[in-house]
Amino acid sequence: MEALIKKIETYWDQRSSGYCQVNLDELNSFKRDAWMELISEYYPVVSGEKLRVLDVGTGPGFFALLMADCGHEVTAIDYTEAMLEKAAINANRYNHQILFKKMDAHSLDFEDNIFDLIITRNLTWNLERPDKVYQEFYRVLAKGGRLLNFDANWYLHLHDPEKREGYERDRLNTRKNNMEDHYTCTDTKAMEQIAMNLPLSREHRPEWDTKELIDIGFRKIVIELGIGDRVWNETEKVNYSSTPMFMIGAEK
Repeated sequence: MEALIKKIETYWDQRSSGYCQVNLDELNSFKRDAWMELISEYYPVVSGEKLRVLDVGTGPGFFALLMADCGHEVTAIDYTEAMLEKAAINANRYNHQILFKKMDAHSLDFEDNIFDLIITRNLTWNLERPDKVYQEFYRVLAKGGRLLNFDANWYLHLHDPEKREGYERDRLNTRKNNMEDHYTCTDTKAMEQIAMNLPLSREHRPEWDTKELIDIGFRKIVIELGIGDRVWNETEKVNYSSTPMFMIGAEK
């Protein structure tokens, strides 16, 4: 497990600068308001105006900054030191007080029942033991707290022939539309080698997540498909046509 986690950390460490710029571009586009509106639709009901928010896999801090903008008390974690450094710089740029910590999502260094909201984007597909991480999310959420997980079947095309056809079609359509290909402009080979060994690259989601969350004890599950229709630009919609983003929400 440690060897695979190290490979993932190294990959995202190398991508930290480019990914940071992507996040900054998002914050200065329609996406900022689109994401804030989307997340606010699923806020848990708590006493007081401030939510205790945990952003897991914060990267350069996109969700953490959004939640701080809304006035919430935000803690953000990531396993990659370079990402956390970028996130801290971005928080300072926007004058936000956010607690950043380097932490493995498989073993959260927090007490039980302390967060009202856990948010995460494009994290769970990266995990070697997503079931264990979901158990940790359940543990640290307060009663009535909610998990909002945004993700997609990013690398199911490595194992599913039908998904592979869709993936190849997306690559063709980016060329036809003279758009940047978000797969081939990164180190696709390195990420595919990692993804081949990750369990969620083989699973159809959010069906897998739904069963796991119910088994753990979450009492209310909400799924919203087609999240990209609300938060992606046209280039992203073409790039990821065959891998639509979903949200799976769960209440403790």
